[in-house]
Parts: sequence; C-alpha cells; structure tokens
Amino acid sequence: MEIHEYQAKEILQGFGVGINPGGLAYSPEQAVYRAKEIGGDVWAVKAQIHSGARGKAGGIKICKTDEEIWDAADELLGKRLVTHQTGPQGKVVHRLYIEQGCDIAREIYLAFVLDRAAERVTVVASAEGGMEIEQLAVEKPESIIKIHVEPAVGLQDFQARELAFALDLPASMLSQAVTTIQGAYRAMRDLDGTMVEINPLVVTGDNRLIALDAKMSFDDNALFRHPKISELRDKSQEDPREMQAADRGLSYVGLDGNIGCIINGAGLAMATMDMIKHAGGEPANFLDIGGGASAERTAKAFRLVLADDNVETILVNIFAGINRCDWIAEGVVQAVQKIDLEVPLIVRLSGTNVEEGRKIIKDSGLDIIMAETLKEAADKAVAAWKAHTGK
Repeated sequence: MEIHEYQAKEILQGFGVGINPGGLAYSPEQAVYRAKEIGGDVWAVKAQIHSGARGKAGGIKICKTDEEIWDAADELLGKRLVTHQTGPQGKVVHRLYIEQGCDIAREIYLAFVLDRAAERVTVVASAEGGMEIEQLAVEKPESIIKIHVEPAVGLQDFQARELAFALDLPASMLSQAVTTIQGAYRAMRDLDGTMVEINPLVVTGDNRLIALDAKMSFDDNALFRHPKISELRDKSQEDPREMQAADRGLSYVGLDGNIGCIINGAGLAMATMDMIKHAGGEPANFLDIGGGASAERTAKAFRLVLADDNVETILVNIFAGINRCDWIAEGVVQAVQKIDLEVPLIVRLSGTNVEEGRKIIKDSGLDIIMAETLKEAADKAVAAWKAHTGK
C-alpha cells in the first residue's frame, strides 16, 4: 500500500525527520488560506498522487503571491497527471499540499528498501539528490552508496555516521544526519514498511536537513497490525480492478492483454501467463483465487475479470489439491449461469476428482471449451480469442 507525500512526511516527522511547514488543500481558496497560515514568501503547490516525477509532469508549482497560488491550485485540482510511473492513463489530482519554500544548498538521495534477495533492509543513498535512482544508476553508478542492515541488531549509529560522512555532510550536521537516517529506518521497521524514499533530502542554507519530498509504501499483509496506517489508503489512486479484488480477498494485478485468467495458486498463474504469451496471446490479468475456490468466490472472480473491457476471452486453470475438481466445476457452472458470458471460456481442470469435474462441465450444456494440459489450454485460449475477435 502506498500513501501520499504529506502523509509520509507526517509519519517521518513523528520519528524525528525534519520537514517544512505545510498543509492540505482541496480548493484554490483553501490553498491560499493554507499559505497564509504557513507564512513565508515562497510556497510550493504540490499535486498529491501516488507517483514520482510529478515535477516533470507539471504537478509542482512554485508560487510567490496569493494569485499565483490560486491559479496553480485551480489548474492542478481535477487535472490528470501522466508520468512514466502512472502509465498513459495518468492519475487525477484530488488534493494539494501547500508547503513553505526553503533555501536549498544541496540535494541528497536517501532511501530504505526491502531487499528480498538479501532478506534485509538496504539503505540506498547518493550525494546526487533530486534525480530518480534508476537514472542515477545509469548515469552515475559510482555515486550510489548501499548499506545492508543486519535484522538482528538493526541500523547502528556508526553506520548512520559512516553514511553521513560518505554523503560529504559536515561534522556540524552529524547529529542531525544520524537522527534523520535512524528516524527514517525506524519508521520503516516499526510500521512494516517496504520502502521509505526521501528525494530530495536537502541541506538548507542555514544547515538544516529537510525532507523536501517523501514516499512510503507498506506491506499489505501487515496492515492489520497498523490500523492508523491502513486508514491512510487512498483508493482513488489505485487500479479500481485491483482495489475491488483486494476488498473481496482476491489477489489481482491488471495487465494490458485480452485473455482474462482465473487461476488458483500464484505459481500456476505465472506459468499460465507465460504459456499464453508463448502461444501468441496477451494475458489481461494475474488473478489468484486461492485454494477455497467456492461457487461464490468463482463468481466474484468472473465478475472481476469481466469488469475489464479489454477481456475478450477467459481461461480458467485450476489444479485441485486440497480442493476438489468437482466442487470447482460446480462453481464454474453456477458462475457462468449467473452472469451473461459473451466471450469464449476455456477451462482446464487437474488434480483431485478431475474426471468428475470434467463430467459436470460437459453435462452442463454450456458452451465451455475443455483442455487437459496447460499448453493445450493456452493454445485453445489464444485460438478462441482470435476466432472471437477475427484477429
């Protein structure tokens, strides 16, 4: 789960990370009022969407007068910002963060990411802030500093000091730097975060360390431990298909293809998607309905897949271990009978009671294409899609 910049800053501030004064606005009038409330003579009006590179997309405006703030807020609210992270569909701006300007002397990159290969948190930093880490890795790989955190003891102060010196921070700012680095690490550790990114972390003209921008993401599976974090979720920023799936206990990731997939088990889902690609098709989604593929759950999966207008064929691929093929077949039949299915449906069943399951589907009288192997299912799905669309 991702959160907005202003939310991440509020969290980080609670762990000792310095931020500039700021406030939320939902209208131009409120934006002007926030600026007066904050004080100063320069303000940043920032679009709040779940994406980086907002500045390049015109989502951050530097303003010096009330009129400029009003105009910037009026332009940004309701605007669809398109960045390389949002994709061509972009994301709509529903709220703004008004932040006091500051005198920037230097920009630093600082991030904490969950390195699944190393099975520990990794600190990634660079004295070249303000750039995206992918761009830094290509253009200046030597500038990137990495520190692995030992899970048993956590990030140590000496590691934070070494990082501060590696970032060429003066000795007078050492205490601030350690507090900032340790605070960001504790925020990630204590709240089950998967990423904390501060870009840029700026050194001001009066030698303060300020998080000028911040991003945080959290482990969905740990949100039950952090209800206050869970409440920060902004569903308007998420793929509506993925949001609906999550609300119904299904694992779904939307893709750009035309063949909808309903599968139990993440490994089988990945293999099925690969086979569809190998057969010349494009999967429309990753959908793992889990082990308890009841009739109700299967019907929910069908409705979810069909909610995607790009879906022109559906492939159901189930391996029944603890579950049973006859139960799943009954669920598929009931689901198809309840919905108005206008696209080809291919079903492949394997595992416990497979013959009984196939018989249930055959005897249903429904127009369902059966397959016995994964390759056959993928081939038939692609062939049915081409026949249905005339491609």
